[in-house]
Amino acid sequence: MTRDPLTVAVLGGTGFVGKAVGKALMERGQSVLAVARTPRPVPSGARFLPLDLAAARPEELAAVLRAHRVGAVVNAAGGMWGLTEAQMVDANVTLVAHLLEAVAALPEPVRVVQLGSVHEYGLAPLGTSMTETYVPEPVMSYGKLKLECSNLVLDAAARGAVDGVVLRIGNVVGAGQPGHSLLGVVADRLLAARAAGHADLTLGALVSLRDFLPLSDAAEAVAAAVTVPAAAGEVVNIGTGRAHNARQLVTMLIAASGIPTTLTESEAAGPETDWQQMGIAKAARLLGWTPRRTLADAIADLWAAAVAEADSGPGR
Repeated sequence: MTRDPLTVAVLGGTGFVGKAVGKALMERGQSVLAVARTPRPVPSGARFLPLDLAAARPEELAAVLRAHRVGAVVNAAGGMWGLTEAQMVDANVTLVAHLLEAVAALPEPVRVVQLGSVHEYGLAPLGTSMTETYVPEPVMSYGKLKLECSNLVLDAAARGAVDGVVLRIGNVVGAGQPGHSLLGVVADRLLAARAAGHADLTLGALVSLRDFLPLSDAAEAVAAAVTVPAAAGEVVNIGTGRAHNARQLVTMLIAASGIPTTLTESEAAGPETDWQQMGIAKAARLLGWTPRRTLADAIADLWAAAVAEADSGPGR
């Protein structure tokens, strides 16, 4: 007897990460319901449901999950850019609290995969590989809010109220890179310089070392976490396990563009101690997941998508 595909609601399913997660789930034979406030393209075959997640009440979320017979929820929603502190709380913490209340009210167990962030850990001494036992000390408001979200999910899972798992994901790189990110800003400036045939980029000091992760690898990890029973109640790091200098990523993007570029950096305020690198052995052991693509691949995807979007704009 053939089972019906699992229906997975991807909250924030039209966003940078959420859209890629939907695609990865569908490639595994799952049915995807992309939920977001603003209609945007979703993976072919996915359904779209418009809903202001930050404003949705628990009973409204529960009704949606029941109506669509959702068996798992991926929370790829939440944000920080352009939001007030109160709006950030609503988009992150309030949403998770309401989601957990909604899922707990359902008649059948529903897996909740919370997409956390490496920024929950804060910064670490140079050379440190942060495993899941590393004590989080976030320094950014975003990291503090994401940690609060993670703790809500873990507490609910410990009480047996939900079947929840938290993935702490590195700095994601790939097609559709948000314009407010460092690589998104650089891509926009390179696109603007195409006609001139040369770019002059002046940026802040590119000294931070981060665990950057290809988008497709991140999406595959999330898709795996949806169906692995042993992941319940766990925190799992999702990264490459290596810290890369931000300058390396910018240089890769310039090379991918093929545009001759003069890069000028402001002077660093201090030594290169702005460090994040995650230990990822648990992901391999628990999810059967390891990163497969290179950052050069991810940068190439980023640039190709940026060019395609620019060339398909008005008047094209």
